[in-house]
Amino acid sequence: MALRRFDFFLIAMVVIATSSTSFVHCIDDKCAACNAIAEELEFGLSNEKPRNHLDMRHRLDSQGQRRGKVIDYRVSELRVVELLDGLCDKMQDYTLEKIDSNGQLWTRVVNWDSLTTDKQEARAYSKDLSSYCGRLLEETEDELAELIKKGSVQVGGVNKVLCQDLSRHCSKTSDYHKVNNDEDDTEL
Repeated sequence: MALRRFDFFLIAMVVIATSSTSFVHCIDDKCAACNAIAEELEFGLSNEKPRNHLDMRHRLDSQGQRRGKVIDYRVSELRVVELLDGLCDKMQDYTLEKIDSNGQLWTRVVNWDSLTTDKQEARAYSKDLSSYCGRLLEETEDELAELIKKGSVQVGGVNKVLCQDLSRHCSKTSDYHKVNNDEDDTEL
């Protein structure tokens, strides 16, 4: 019985070790991966359709008047949820493409059947990017949600806010970070 537990433990450790090494190998350029995620979020921002205000006046008072408030959609939590929900699932449409002998770029795959590279490896890269996206959003979601609600996240500036200011996966910092951060950023 103890031998079976040891065997199970050993197999589990091997599985964990092999899965973590593929992740480390895949996301070696966190800046490029973050930029791909920012590109997808920016695509969602640019394709947003104008929405009406959210009417939260569902209660009636004793005179029959509606009570509650009307919330502007642009500053609502619903907008943030709609932008971020499913973002990491969309990252499974991306894979790592070699652009030269030592450079790689995350690109969106339109048709997985037309890939010229190893499809199994490309799918593994896409799953790694999706899980990296989940960790990135977990780390930055609260700050990112507040910036989206404030209107600080605009089309054309998502990668600057997400990858430079919040996650710091890319080396340059934007003006927003310099103004709003109390720490000394000279070491970035």
